[in-house]
Amino acid sequence: MKPTDETKMLHRMAAYCSTAERCILDVQQKIQAAGLTPEAGESIIAALKEDGFIDEKRYARCFVKDKLCFNKWGRIRITYELNKKNIPPEIGREVLDAIDETTYNSVLFSVLKEKKKTVHRKDEQEVFAQLLRFAAGRGFENEKIIPCLRRLLADNDYADDLG
Repeated sequence: MKPTDETKMLHRMAAYCSTAERCILDVQQKIQAAGLTPEAGESIIAALKEDGFIDEKRYARCFVKDKLCFNKWGRIRITYELNKKNIPPEIGREVLDAIDETTYNSVLFSVLKEKKKTVHRKDEQEVFAQLLRFAAGRGFENEKIIPCLRRLLADNDYADDLG
């Protein structure tokens, strides 16, 4: 982007924010790429916040919902990604605490059920361990994964062998 004046950039960023939920970091990166001064960027962001184009809490709610439903990520991965977006930790905790446990558990179960179809191990204990690593990599918590795996694998007691 070529350097532009502050008013033009404000209108450009308002249009950018109106197409989808954006966080402050997204807007800052665009402003920085345009070559505006940090002071101009701060005034643009303040104006966007005042007019309701940017709302970190609203962004976090949408982000969490999308990543849980579409990407099938767990709380740990979502927290990590929110931190990368510079979302304040208190907002992240509040939004993550608002996740419906039934929905969360059903997403985890469906992810594990789909992955189980692709796992071809001889020993069911190896299947258990591989699915546990897979779900942990997706950002789900072990205390949620293990009961779900037990249910999926007909309540075999492989979790006790993991130490």
